[in-house]
Amino acid sequence: MMQQLAELLLYSENLMTRRHSLYAAAALGMPAAAATKSQIFELRYLRLRNGSQIQRTNEFFSRHYLPATQRLGIGPCGFFNPFIAEQGPFLLVLQSYASLAALETALDKLASDREFQKGFDEYNSMSEPSYVRMESSLLRGFESLPGIEAPPTDSKRPSRIFELRTYEANNTKASKRKIKMFDDAEIQIFRRCGMLPVFFGETLVGRNLPNLTYMLAYDDWAAREKGWRAFGADPEWQKLRVQPGLTDPEIVSNISNALLRPAAYSPIR
Repeated sequence: MMQQLAELLLYSENLMTRRHSLYAAAALGMPAAAATKSQIFELRYLRLRNGSQIQRTNEFFSRHYLPATQRLGIGPCGFFNPFIAEQGPFLLVLQSYASLAALETALDKLASDREFQKGFDEYNSMSEPSYVRMESSLLRGFESLPGIEAPPTDSKRPSRIFELRTYEANNTKASKRKIKMFDDAEIQIFRRCGMLPVFFGETLVGRNLPNLTYMLAYDDWAAREKGWRAFGADPEWQKLRVQPGLTDPEIVSNISNALLRPAAYSPIR
């Protein structure tokens, strides 16, 4: 299984290490993922150099990885390139699984898929590296939004702008309060203001823990600006953000965000 993680899904760390990390997280008060209906999300960054790496990586995911996930019933998934973001260029892969067990099953399916194996071997057989570096994290969906909500689309509409935001906290209890804040009210305020939630996830394995990450979609740049103005002026949000125990200094230590464009082949667009 560790070899599959390294060779098939481009993991930089093996699954056993991730399990130990999850057990450690549970010891800090995080409930087991299996106890909820929430899905498991993977966020995988492939850091690239300008030039052939961008084309080769997108060709691999469009011609081999995406068809394999669709053929084997893995997903949904999305693929994104930076619009306004640090450390570009990169390809961001958003992948979802029903559970950690389903993630293992997906790896086994890919290991047995000869068509995918052939494409994977081609991608990694070049004399030059296929990518500079890779980062991967695992998240668990929120109770109020347990899975990915892909925005409705068709072949005629332009692709949307997507915003990925990460909120770090000083400790796990503070992060839990922020998650509850989203579940109880904030996600619904986003919807009311015309902002489309795609996913909300608590990071189980990754960098800068504890943190949560979520993604919103907008029709275009003007829609994003309009949505955030409406959100900031929303009466419910104005009351919520000043409640004792829910103010930013109490529950958020750092916020980072990136604006993304879906790749041409991304099912989420």
